[in-house]
Amino acid sequence: MNGPVDPAIAITGLTKSYGRVKALQDVSFTVEPGTVTALLGLNGAGKTTLFQILTGLFVADAGHVLVRGFDIARDPTAALARMGIVFQQTVLDLDLTVAQNLRFYAGLHGLRGARAEAAARHALGVLGCGDLGPSTIRQLSGGTRRKIEIARALLTSPDVLLLDEPSGGLDTGSRADLARTLFGLAAERGTAVLWATHLVQEIERAGAVVVLHRGRVAASGSPAALMAEAGAATLEAAFLTLAGTGAEPAA
Repeated sequence: MNGPVDPAIAITGLTKSYGRVKALQDVSFTVEPGTVTALLGLNGAGKTTLFQILTGLFVADAGHVLVRGFDIARDPTAALARMGIVFQQTVLDLDLTVAQNLRFYAGLHGLRGARAEAAARHALGVLGCGDLGPSTIRQLSGGTRRKIEIARALLTSPDVLLLDEPSGGLDTGSRADLARTLFGLAAERGTAVLWATHLVQEIERAGAVVVLHRGRVAASGSPAALMAEAGAATLEAAFLTLAGTGAEPAA
């Protein structure tokens, strides 16, 4: 009989201040393998600071982040090696081809030659972009560029995929296509996905939702649990209630 599976990410008591401003206050939650966990929060909720700590850009004042058991503060190389990251702003070179972008990133992680080519072909195939290697990034639509960024993040076969507002600037159809891709990665490959967003509609199928408000976890649980807690008929209405806005959902 298999024992319990450890969380892909375990965040405990995470706290970060900038002078008198407390960006994060005792934040704790887990991200499980093979699930999409949505991180919801309005502007200023603390999502960006949390992602900066998760990606090793900032160091927390207190608390711990374990990625597959590796503490990001004590062993950042091992922790970061298990993550693929898609930032809010593009990191692709628009004038290079898809293949050149992926080859460069692979080289940064020690993958070269045939190994790099094989990893790139596999990642592009997973995203349904296997024929785009010769295309320059500038030629591609916004939605396809996002897929290439996800392929880039998947080159090292990470256990965890971090997504910081990945659908920004995309139209409705491209956002829906991106959501299908990401939920498919979790279900089919067992990837743990942490998806930061303020667009509730794209993560309604998430296995778990964490609502950040003013640096604290205002609520966490399944979409159904949050709707029940807030007494709301939709996840969007629950989010607005739990985030303390009292606003009506968008029509």
